Amino acid sequence: MIRYFVRRLAYGLLVLLGVVCAVFFLFQGFGDPSRLVIGQRADAATQDNIRRELYLDQPRWKQFVYYLDDISPIAIHSREAITQKGLKGIFIGNAKTALAFKWPYLRRSYQSKREVWDILMEALPGTIILAVAAMLLATIGGIALGVLAAIRKGTWMDTSAIFVSVLGISAPSFFMGIVIAYLFGFVFSDFTGLHMTGSLIDTDPFTGRHLEIRNLLLPALTLGIRPMAIIAQLTRGALLDVLDQDYIRTAYAKGLPPRIVIWKHALRNALNPVVTAITGWFAELLAGAFFVEKIFGWKGIGKVTVDALGTLDFPVVMGSVLITSTFFIMVGLSSDLLYGWIDPRVRLI
Repeated sequence: MIRYFVRRLAYGLLVLLGVVCAVFFLFQGFGDPSRLVIGQRADAATQDNIRRELYLDQPRWKQFVYYLDDISPIAIHSREAITQKGLKGIFIGNAKTALAFKWPYLRRSYQSKREVWDILMEALPGTIILAVAAMLLATIGGIALGVLAAIRKGTWMDTSAIFVSVLGISAPSFFMGIVIAYLFGFVFSDFTGLHMTGSLIDTDPFTGRHLEIRNLLLPALTLGIRPMAIIAQLTRGALLDVLDQDYIRTAYAKGLPPRIVIWKHALRNALNPVVTAITGWFAELLAGAFFVEKIFGWKGIGKVTVDALGTLDFPVVMGSVLITSTFFIMVGLSSDLLYGWIDPRVRLI
């Protein structure tokens, strides 16, 4: 099991290294960062100082090495750089250089001059809450629809459930977000009491900051529609296979109520593919909330990233991509470990 974990961890680190390379060489080719930091009307001396601070006076490969040194949790830094960048961690060394065990330094925003790590960590809880809410909605709704379609196979309920699931899979999230925001947040706002935009924490000039759970409903619904449709189809197919098994017929022959047979015996054995889908979709929801957050004005990493793209704030965009990729790799590694623990045969793959 340890060898299996080390092998999967090595694969994950290689993937993350590939993401770092792609992010760096993609965004470093756009514009002049020194101009984005100081504007268009700065003097040449100030621009040269900014270029030196951002390592833009160095060859491209050296810039990449410096970037790796910044984002790596284990690196070597000068004492001057540690103080200048405000690095946080444990530093071992002499008065000039030190071996650093630190939080990744994602550099500073071109626009706000704040550390990118602080900006993204402020937005991360909003994205996690939205993804968890969407996944709960998708799991409960998808399993309920799948069970209903399976036990009412061939009826209008089955047909309706299949139609809804196909529609949910086919419709893109950004399109569904616009439709749902317009209908429930604008046209029928007087009946639903919901708004087109809003975050979990709203600020009122008279009452101050307060929690607004209702602002979570529409973006969670939009983000959860597609995984709910897939979970419904998986549950229906798996449950139909299980209901044809001999032990289910035996349970019915013993006189057990249909409710007990379906929910306690059949569904438990039909949930393996559903659990697989839930694990994969949770990571995708964390990364796929970009346009949904922007449409509903939900303060999360997605909205922060889209706003940063609009202002060419590349350090924020690069940091967001790295954090999102790390989440993908961590969830994938956790899934691999779980499968390896449940089924030892997986460790041989």
